[in-house]
Amino acid sequence: MAPKFDPNEVIEVFVRVTGGEVGAASSLAPKIGPLGLSPKKIGEDIAKETAKDWRGLRVTVKLAVQNRQAKVSVVPSAAALVIKALKEPVRDRKKEKNIKHTGNITFDDIIEIARVMRPRSVAKSLAGTCKEMLGTAQSVGCTIDHMHPQEVMGKIDSGELAVPDA
Repeated sequence: MAPKFDPNEVIEVFVRVTGGEVGAASSLAPKIGPLGLSPKKIGEDIAKETAKDWRGLRVTVKLAVQNRQAKVSVVPSAAALVIKALKEPVRDRKKEKNIKHTGNITFDDIIEIARVMRPRSVAKSLAGTCKEMLGTAQSVGCTIDHMHPQEVMGKIDSGELAVPDA
């Protein structure tokens, strides 16, 4: 027999999903089945929550489960935020594979992404977090103000580009 759950206890479950799509209930079942939740219903809730802003992007979703009620919130990764800043059109991920994100974003976009990622960053200052986001932009394949991300990092180090303190 399953153990009794405390109705006031909040259990957090993290799931990686594609935004706007109902994931396979079979992949959700092992994580949320023991909590007494329906995987199909939770999958639909996740799809509804991620459909508007994160359609087609892989994002991490946090499920806060309390008293057999799940609250869905998106925990975006740095790569998802960079790709979202590129404002690319939504693509069908089943047909189009190995996409190169060769767009261009502004340094202000990098600062905004760094502010969102700041609580999860290991850097001491916002400038360090900006450098982390520039590394992510390099791995995604985009440019910042028509410059390679390494050049922008060099300008931050030399003091040519100023990063605000907060």
